[in-house]
Amino acid sequence: MTAPAISAAGLTKVYGYLVAVNHVTLSVEKGALFGLLGPNGSGKSTMIKMLTGQIRPTGGTATVLGLDVQQDPIGVRERVGIIPEQETPPSFLSAAEYLQFVGAIRKIPDIKERAAWWFDFLDFADKKDVLCKDLSRGTRQKLMFAQAFIHKPELALIDEPLINFDPIMQHVVKDYLTAYVKAGNTIFLSTHILEVAEEICSGFAILHKGNILHTGTVSDLKTEHRHLDDFFLALVQRDRNA
Repeated sequence: MTAPAISAAGLTKVYGYLVAVNHVTLSVEKGALFGLLGPNGSGKSTMIKMLTGQIRPTGGTATVLGLDVQQDPIGVRERVGIIPEQETPPSFLSAAEYLQFVGAIRKIPDIKERAAWWFDFLDFADKKDVLCKDLSRGTRQKLMFAQAFIHKPELALIDEPLINFDPIMQHVVKDYLTAYVKAGNTIFLSTHILEVAEEICSGFAILHKGNILHTGTVSDLKTEHRHLDDFFLALVQRDRNA
């Protein structure tokens, strides 16, 4: 049996008295477009930071592409693409310089050609020589999206990928993510935009106050003639009232 792209067992993160993520056990198969869904503050960003080795768990274990995220966090980040919660390209570099920097770090020999493709694909070639600090939030999001996929990773972990995009760019990006998975790759995205998750995700987990309330597939919901937003709201409300 093929090992999952992501596997977490009892993953926990505590900040003082705050339990941000509480003993989460989760498995994401290769080739999935998996959505981690939850309200703001539910622990979604903390999960991605732990799975990419950016912060250490308080407890539990996790592997990403077969690598232990605590023992080999750099190895994980070398192999995956990451879009963080806040788009933070270096303010003192231009957009083109930033992608050149990413190419140097990731040892991408044809970085100029790949960068040019992304500038054209996401329609911001006219901003390539603008300093990152002077880019709009939407353009910074385009740049962070490009850096996450420019090395063609087999797995990308992306936090609220559509939050700063207009409807046209949201459509472009959703189509790209769907095609990327169909090509044999894996996407793990966190979002609170349920319509997007229902449209493009194959599997999902609902996270609330650091706890997994449910894992399942969108196709199962459709078979039961249920919509993801109604299902999500009912579970979260029930948990709040518990």
